[in-house]
Amino acid sequence: MADNNFKGTVEALFHGMDGVVSSKTVVGEAIHINDTIILPLVDVSFAVGAGAFNAEKKERGAGGIGGKMTPCAVLVIQNGHTRLVNIKNQDTITKILDMVPDVIDKFTGDKDEKMTEEDVMDILDDADI
Repeated sequence: MADNNFKGTVEALFHGMDGVVSSKTVVGEAIHINDTIILPLVDVSFAVGAGAFNAEKKERGAGGIGGKMTPCAVLVIQNGHTRLVNIKNQDTITKILDMVPDVIDKFTGDKDEKMTEEDVMDILDDADI
């Protein structure tokens, strides 16, 4: 019987998680500002724990669930150009990887006016995000 109680507890926890986690949780609602689309990205972590006890015909079950969402980046789409702006603390490797597209553009001679990280931050500040 404790197995059934444990199974029911775990099923209830996962059923409750369905209401919390969706694709819009991982990628937030799109924000439209003039010709710019901003998609906030977040890291999502969840932990689940459950247990059951069966002694002397006293069946007990308990469970818990916890979650954490942390903003990590903003995807900015403007005039057909896409830019990922990290808003977390960046280590050296991440900074170098973020610079690679700009370095490639300099060598390929792409003279289109590109949006800088400062432009993105200005747009975010103007939108009070």
